Amino acid sequence: MSDPLRPRASLRTAVVWEVLRDALDRRVKAAGRDALEVLDTGGGSGKFAVPLARLGHRVTVVDPSPNALFALERRAAEAGVADLVRGVQGDAHGLFDVVERDGYDLVLCHGVLEYVEDPAESVRNAVAALRPSGTLSLLAAGLGGAVLARALAGHFTEARQALADPAGQWGAGDPLTRRFTAEQLSGLVTDAGLAVTAVHGVRVFADLVPGVLVDAEPGAIDALLRLEAAAAEVPAFHSVATQLHVLAERG
Repeated sequence: MSDPLRPRASLRTAVVWEVLRDALDRRVKAAGRDALEVLDTGGGSGKFAVPLARLGHRVTVVDPSPNALFALERRAAEAGVADLVRGVQGDAHGLFDVVERDGYDLVLCHGVLEYVEDPAESVRNAVAALRPSGTLSLLAAGLGGAVLARALAGHFTEARQALADPAGQWGAGDPLTRRFTAEQLSGLVTDAGLAVTAVHGVRVFADLVPGVLVDAEPGAIDALLRLEAAAAEVPAFHSVATQLHVLAERG
């Protein structure tokens, strides 16, 4: 079976998948078993959960949307992993109303902190769901990427507003409640008792390069993927990434 984490990974998620795959390999070796228990908070329709299940891991998805969970069930069935994916309705605030503490080898908290009222509480809950040797994967919107995108689109006032706003919002029409710097995300993780093992910038270039350039040049997508991977670990690019990914473990 082909690796579901590589060729079909989009430009928006390729870097995260590569990091997760390496983390999974390490965790499998450390745990001494092939199948891990994974919790995906805010996992929606299973963009990450289903490929993880295809690798043989058992995945619990917590999401507040019944529609998203219905789509998750359908996607898991179509992928032949319905027996490995469980969807439950809930949110990061009341996480332990629907799942157990200390029960997971890997917890994903992707695209959650941008919307919750208390990001620190959500991170603490994600950490509390981990087993003593567990790994946390945290993905959230980056402040610098939003400022750069608004400026390049000619919305200079909105770019300045995002830069000045404590939550990183660019205006009343902003769909996100907040954005983060790499330092802020790392601080949330360390305050919750984990040690940060890696920080990656995600979508450093992908959201800025016109699609016509990628489509017109043979091999451009692969070249852009390699560029994204190379820039992801360079701290200088974290400040302009659309998203930031933090990987952390217990110290």
